[in-house]
Amino acid sequence: MNRIPSLQFRPKYVSFDCYGTLIEWPMNPITYELVGDQIPAEQWDQFVREFRGYRYDQVRGEYYPYEQVLQDSFERVCRKWGVKAAPDAGKRFADGIRSWGPHPDVVEPLKKMGEHYKLVILSNADDSFLAESVPRLGADFHAVFTAEQAGYYKPRYAAFEYMLDQLDASPEDFVHVASHTRYDHQSMHDMGFRNLVLLDRGCDPVTHGYDYVTVKSLDDLNTMLGI
Repeated sequence: MNRIPSLQFRPKYVSFDCYGTLIEWPMNPITYELVGDQIPAEQWDQFVREFRGYRYDQVRGEYYPYEQVLQDSFERVCRKWGVKAAPDAGKRFADGIRSWGPHPDVVEPLKKMGEHYKLVILSNADDSFLAESVPRLGADFHAVFTAEQAGYYKPRYAAFEYMLDQLDASPEDFVHVASHTRYDHQSMHDMGFRNLVLLDRGCDPVTHGYDYVTVKSLDDLNTMLGI
């Protein structure tokens, strides 16, 4: 496995995506509650993939509240499939996201990491989501940045530029960890970030050409960081 050199490079910050990477992601169960009886079982995986794609497409414009992003992207995929979208779908997704906690493998290694490095979150959500989710992670964070604060969602460059500006930092100051290659790694690589880590939770396909290291757990990342 490729390694981030722990002896030659010590980052100022270890930054993270939040949802899906650190906090569990309840989209599929809630989606099934909403339209599972309207989608043939053999086509369910395709519907889920297309809903994921519409969420990605929906955040590539100007910022607006994430609950409405969820509603709009759900309505778009339902329209394509000819099924009815519940008018409160966005709220139901948002309530689910706010209620979920960390992946089982997160709390202890993240707390340990925070004893050695400044931890940062850059999240594609509003402040109200992070206010509920971050305390459940059990670690001290140097900074928590949101799409609401930045005025842009990832993968827009401006979201990452906001983090850099707020920390008066440059790409080489970071190791960045995410489970979403399209939202995080591809844009960051193109912006000059080179110390990128994919925490592989099956969220996005593992792609080549973006110079990230793939790990299966935060324990692996701690080992790579020399902890």
